[in-house]
Amino acid sequence: MTTETAATPPVAKRVPAERTHHGDTVVDEYAWLAAKDDPETIAYLKAENAFTEAATAHLKGLRETLFEETKRRTKETDLSVPTRKGDHWYYTRTVEGQQYGIHCRRAVRDGETEPPSTEDGTPLDGEEALLDGNALAEGHDFFSLGTFDISSDGRWLAYSTDFAGDERFTLRVKDLSTGEVLADEVPGTFYGSAWSADGSTLFYLTVDEAWRPYRVWRHAVGTAASDDVIVYEEADERFWVGVELTRSEKFIVIDAHSKITSEVRVIPAGNPTGEPAIVAPRRQGVEYSVEHHGHRFLILHNDGAEDFELAYTSADAPGDWATLIPHSPGTRLEGVDAFANHLVVSLRKDGLTGLRVLPVGSTDTYDIDFPEPIYSVGLDANPEYGTSTVRLNYASFVTPESVYDYDLVTRTMVLRKQKPVLGEFDPAAYEQHRDWALADDGTRVPISLVCRAGTPKDGTAPAVIYGYGSYEASMDPWFSIPRLSLLDRGVIFAVAHIRGGGELGRRWYEEGKLLAKKNTFTDFVACARHLVKAGWTATDRLVARGGSAGGLLMGAVANLAPDAFAGVVAQVPFVDALNSILDPSLPLTVTEWEEWGNPLDDPEVYAYMKSYTPYENVAAVDYPAILAVTSLNDTRVLYHEPAKWIARLRATAPAGEYLLKTEMGAGHGGPSGRYDAWKEEAFVAAWILDRLGVA
Repeated sequence: MTTETAATPPVAKRVPAERTHHGDTVVDEYAWLAAKDDPETIAYLKAENAFTEAATAHLKGLRETLFEETKRRTKETDLSVPTRKGDHWYYTRTVEGQQYGIHCRRAVRDGETEPPSTEDGTPLDGEEALLDGNALAEGHDFFSLGTFDISSDGRWLAYSTDFAGDERFTLRVKDLSTGEVLADEVPGTFYGSAWSADGSTLFYLTVDEAWRPYRVWRHAVGTAASDDVIVYEEADERFWVGVELTRSEKFIVIDAHSKITSEVRVIPAGNPTGEPAIVAPRRQGVEYSVEHHGHRFLILHNDGAEDFELAYTSADAPGDWATLIPHSPGTRLEGVDAFANHLVVSLRKDGLTGLRVLPVGSTDTYDIDFPEPIYSVGLDANPEYGTSTVRLNYASFVTPESVYDYDLVTRTMVLRKQKPVLGEFDPAAYEQHRDWALADDGTRVPISLVCRAGTPKDGTAPAVIYGYGSYEASMDPWFSIPRLSLLDRGVIFAVAHIRGGGELGRRWYEEGKLLAKKNTFTDFVACARHLVKAGWTATDRLVARGGSAGGLLMGAVANLAPDAFAGVVAQVPFVDALNSILDPSLPLTVTEWEEWGNPLDDPEVYAYMKSYTPYENVAAVDYPAILAVTSLNDTRVLYHEPAKWIARLRATAPAGEYLLKTEMGAGHGGPSGRYDAWKEEAFVAAWILDRLGVA
């Protein structure tokens, strides 16, 4: 690597390394950047950071302005709406100037049925602070909470912490009756845990060398981790394992699932040393989940039901499945929550989320109505099984996150809290739209847009188009305070609901994965072209943005249609997909084969992936300006993928403007503290505004 000054782009050294698969030999001159412990790698990343800082120095004032705008609009000292569980109200509190939340509870008072008011943001009278993220994070550049799990009797708190960003957590147990943190300490754990009914036993997860959660352990409170017992181990490297306690608190659920196949085991929560019992043996291609409800297990599955159906089987002796909600093509059932007298099904139809209520013992099923044409709704945690009121979250591009309590009997909804937006925010000053692009194969692709009211549709407005398009993940409308700074400067924000996501059901996902993956990329380009054709923006006024698998999308469309964008932002981007998926020793690789295909064994998959992977297809063309943002400790998309990509772009198409910014102490989600996250967003937003000529 050579670096003359911070104002000169670093030049990565070239060390030829050969890769041969299916008779195809490829030379990768930047493979050396995968050596995280090599001082030359760290020096190169730091040189890239210095160059990026120098190249964006003129935006420093704008970054500070954007950060301050977010800060001014945010109620920094605030409380979440308390949620009742047993004899306590649980909530999280934030304090001005502090990066992390404080987890708290307050005892329920006699006759108290409504959650305590949190409007002024001050601590509740009688508050008990359970866990202060700021105290835990002291002395660390990064902090993340993995598990936060309170036992059914309210005495024990299991929590886990990560101070590196690699998502490997240390698990601890706190006695909430005394405030004592026990000597119990388990390093190297994963997200997820479950308590036995009496709180004597904690179940938790660990990962293998490929970062795959594969073991469920049983820990007796007050004993050493060396005495813990493996309850279940998943040998198939395609499968992840999860563990949780049912809302009824009757069963520990162990869920093993690949991208297309599921298998669930249960342990009675009252008998934590019991053997896990299989609800239904795995069958390739059949996905199902289990929720406990009285004498039965509710089964949400896709056996002969592409968009899933809801069934049930006996909880005492699971067997055949009896249908509750039959399959209805185009209505994707996504989850079921069981309460003593009601079931609530989460679904999506026509690109929108919804909630369907099934009163127990009645055929009077109904869907909850919501007022806006574009929105996102879903259930909150709702830990109480015997309740007739459920907590839900609602938002749109113009409506801040809103917490409602919905009475399942009277069918009435009470707004408990809407996220405050300080200053002169007026939802009526903004408007949201749904438009449709026509893909190359004639498929109609939805686009959601938000902008200032009255924004001209004559091609003069600057715009950002965002996309993801993988794993059946849906990019439903969400409210963003930092986004207001773009909208108020005349920028249109658009989301392309491309194939590979789940917005239009399971088929929408199937048509954007494996050997149909290119539909994801061509859909996005079609959406970008449509925005220009329809007058929303112009090519030289349009920036594309995406992260993770959406970063793969960014790299692919930059190769596919470099003339369609003025700039591209790729965050923690999966741009060296083929090399990563070829290496089963890397984190997540084997589990990903059912999403992308297995290029190691299948020459057709190898050739197909090679034809679209961004790093493999960098060419000597005029690329739009590219900003890549990554994190050194990311275990999901390794830092070296964007580092190699930027190095190859510079070497192959040197006339372009390419920036790489690496967080040297963070993981996949970027900086952990809220102020640091706002600064990161201000950095990206300032670069976007500069590319759009708005800065």
